[in-house]
Amino acid sequence: MSRFLSFKNLHVDDKTYDYKIAFAGNPNVGKSTIFNSLTGMCQHTGNWPGKTVSSAFGMCKYKDCNFMLVDIPGTYSLMSNSEEEEIARNYICFENPDVTVIVVDATCLERNLNLVYQIMEITSNIVVCVNLLDEAKRKGINVNLRLLSKLLGVPVVGTIANKKKTINNLMKTIYDVCTLHIQAKPSLVQYSSGIESLVNSTLPLIEENISSKYSYLSRWICLKLIDGDSKVLSSIKDKLDLDLSSKKFSKQILENSTSLKDSMISSIIHTSENIASKVCTYNSKSHTLRDKKIDKILTSKTFGIPIMLLFLGIILWLTLVGANYPSALLSTLFSIIQNKLLLFFNKINAPQWLTGLLINGVFQTVSWVVSVMLPPMAIFFPLFTVLEDLGYLPRIAFNLDKCFQKCGATGKQALTMCMGLGCNATGVIGCRIINSKREKLLAILTNSFVPCNGRFPFLIAVASIFITSLFSTIYSSLISSLCVLLIIIIGIFFTLIISKFLSNTILKGIPSSFILELPPYRKPQVSKILIRSLLDRTLFVLGRAISVAAPVGLIIWAFANINISGMPLLCYIANFLDPFAKILGLDGYILCAFILGIPANEIVLPIILMCYMSQNSLIKLEDFSAIGQILKDNGWTILTAINVMLFTLLHFPCATTLLTIKKETGSYKWSLLAFLLPTVCGMLLCMFTNLIYVCFF
Repeated sequence: MSRFLSFKNLHVDDKTYDYKIAFAGNPNVGKSTIFNSLTGMCQHTGNWPGKTVSSAFGMCKYKDCNFMLVDIPGTYSLMSNSEEEEIARNYICFENPDVTVIVVDATCLERNLNLVYQIMEITSNIVVCVNLLDEAKRKGINVNLRLLSKLLGVPVVGTIANKKKTINNLMKTIYDVCTLHIQAKPSLVQYSSGIESLVNSTLPLIEENISSKYSYLSRWICLKLIDGDSKVLSSIKDKLDLDLSSKKFSKQILENSTSLKDSMISSIIHTSENIASKVCTYNSKSHTLRDKKIDKILTSKTFGIPIMLLFLGIILWLTLVGANYPSALLSTLFSIIQNKLLLFFNKINAPQWLTGLLINGVFQTVSWVVSVMLPPMAIFFPLFTVLEDLGYLPRIAFNLDKCFQKCGATGKQALTMCMGLGCNATGVIGCRIINSKREKLLAILTNSFVPCNGRFPFLIAVASIFITSLFSTIYSSLISSLCVLLIIIIGIFFTLIISKFLSNTILKGIPSSFILELPPYRKPQVSKILIRSLLDRTLFVLGRAISVAAPVGLIIWAFANINISGMPLLCYIANFLDPFAKILGLDGYILCAFILGIPANEIVLPIILMCYMSQNSLIKLEDFSAIGQILKDNGWTILTAINVMLFTLLHFPCATTLLTIKKETGSYKWSLLAFLLPTVCGMLLCMFTNLIYVCFF
């Protein structure tokens, strides 16, 4: 393949390309891997206009032509109403790409062909890419590509996403279709006589009213009239200026459209299965036996959830143990840099207030956030991504689906909760995978009920100081992990309770049904995991945290250094909050620290230590015994520790998450509710534990 264009030449809005190629396919078929192989670093990512779903455009050069490649969101069907499916459908229909490459999975061809047949109703400029041939071979599945091409009536190419030769063959086929103007003749699904008769009678009317530019859509529009999908008909009206709600069209459609729609779907499924049975041969009838045996254990009613908790506990333990050394290393490095900066500011005779503001305020806050937050995320996200690449995350959703269904939510919310363990802002963005707007709001509003990576260090510190002091130091990290795991379980419990409450009140509705694919277990691709988890997740989340931690460092320093009648402003705020904090089993300084820590949960503990030690800047202490002594000297008991851990779990989301919620929902109302729900729950729970302690102890 020819060299890729340089990144600076990527201007997708300008006509810098000769042909536009769309990549479509089901999720988990390797579509994005092929897209990345073709485009290299020549990519642009963002959101589709007016949508929250991510888009990806890329450029590559093959022979004498420049190609713009568009990675369409993965979808199982063009007949549903999720944002991803709507975008995929509208792009293929109305943007009219020169070629649509449909990537299918060689190991489950019959399911993937459903999408192929739906797209063939729209355009004949198609290349079918049968991917994962290596995986099919391991399972003893052989796909006759020539016969498949003959039966479908379109070019078919076999690929292994990480094999350059097969990717070159795909690009050559795309090039030939574009430059040689090969006219494919897709073998369309033959529907029942009733549907075909209705299509034939409606077709002349459509052709008479549609623009010649979109005449290729005439048959598909007839089928959409029978389908009766209001969103599709609305899109046709907007894009083609063709109002299908008028009487002259509706007269052509029978009243029993529901049964016709079911018949259409059945015809597509039957045709797909028939083709797959002809082109696929199996060396062994037990090609899926291994996956089924594993699923019998991982998705069983008895072992499914305990194994899920075990995996989560192992990840937490590895994160906690592994993050200690790099955190201390970063902390030491930042201390050295801070001392150098102080020397520099003294050398240039900078005003004391400016030195304190920039060094002891902004820099020290940011350095604390980075040193505490980066190592755990750099460990947690890759480990979490390994589970994702293995195919285990959909099994978690499967195990928890019934629980969420009973609460009026969807099992997909379990996936967004898992994302929230790394970062609640990431979990909120992950709610885009949920089709129903009501269920998406449920997931967004309850995502902060699971502790994010920023809250783990504080939870670990408190657990290590007050809970594990009764045990041998050999088991301290294990006990800390179990305590944090218990906190996560409490968070899951509150997620279910609040989801049930919301679905019975302001977000009433019936839980939607959805197809949850259990993809085959695959060997994780370590290099791609590291790139995806570190660049796309860790650095992205860290960047957001720094952007909000820097200004709050300035505010904290100002509160700690502005004195009124000889007492810092911070003390006045803490004293004002103290009576209410006592009801929660806390104190004014703790509550003040949570409020000032809204930009980033990582700075709550440093603020508490700063207040207790009457310092004018954040305190860095890595020694848990030293931290514990300071806390105990200032009145902390086991009750204080328990209530602090509970309030750490259940309090308002950080500023980054709140901004993300506002962006995703487009509403201050939902952002405010997301702020209030966990906070009220946390306060009530702390009041309850405090009352129990007072009454019985």
